[in-house]
Amino acid sequence: MSLKKSIQFLFVKSVGQYINLLSFVHPKNALNLSYKLFTNPRVGKIQENQLPEILQGTIKEKFQHDENYFQTYTWEGNDTKILLVHGWESNSARWEKTLPYLQKSGSTIIAIDAPAHGQSSGKEFNVPRYVEFINKAVKKYSPSIIIGHSIGGSACVYHQYLHPETSIKKMVILGAPSDLKTLITNYIEMLSLNRKMFALLEKRYLENFNFRLEDFSGETFAKHIQIDGIIAHDTTDTVVAFSEGQKIASGWKKGKFITTKDLGHSMHDDKLYKEIYQFLFEK
Repeated sequence: MSLKKSIQFLFVKSVGQYINLLSFVHPKNALNLSYKLFTNPRVGKIQENQLPEILQGTIKEKFQHDENYFQTYTWEGNDTKILLVHGWESNSARWEKTLPYLQKSGSTIIAIDAPAHGQSSGKEFNVPRYVEFINKAVKKYSPSIIIGHSIGGSACVYHQYLHPETSIKKMVILGAPSDLKTLITNYIEMLSLNRKMFALLEKRYLENFNFRLEDFSGETFAKHIQIDGIIAHDTTDTVVAFSEGQKIASGWKKGKFITTKDLGHSMHDDKLYKEIYQFLFEK
């Protein structure tokens, strides 16, 4: 293990120990801190004067949603519209390597910044709020295709489960986690938090979003999806386990599971994109 990774490891474990101690003295403060660490992205924000080049030539629109607003970027094309949904600690610029393949179709492409990411407002990220942003964008733009990466893919699956009667006809999911419980379990193991903290976090999600952790399952949601789709996952993904993609695919009757190797979590690959293009635009 390198010195940098050793320092990061020790820092993470020390934070976990602090939260564990705090849970016995001030459990509410321990919960607030652990929830904040889990939901507040450290990177992914974009300052307006530092907009990546790939986003500079787009049509930019901000949409108000309750007390929040979200940012979209549009590359104009024909009447076929594609909505791009990025993942955790990222932003719409992550699609730079994907765009050339999609633009060959002549489609209009719209990318959305997640809550607390890119140029969207907020400090907290959660999937239910992301889905609200997505649904508003779907109503505004009427895309026939939606593509999601990582937790953005999970949000797409959840959105399709909640809102099956929309303009969306095809969906592509890349490296997406299935179960919220798995994400929180991994987070707790990473920090070495005690079981008390798991119970407190579980209670927080029930209070905030009215669902139990085990009920938030991409595998379960996918069983209700009636549109055609692709679920692609890499066997060497160290961010989201390959088995998570398998779970989503197992529930999705019209979903085609694509296995890749040595692409990691980003999944940028010429062969994969050509297969996705064929699925989206060729009979």
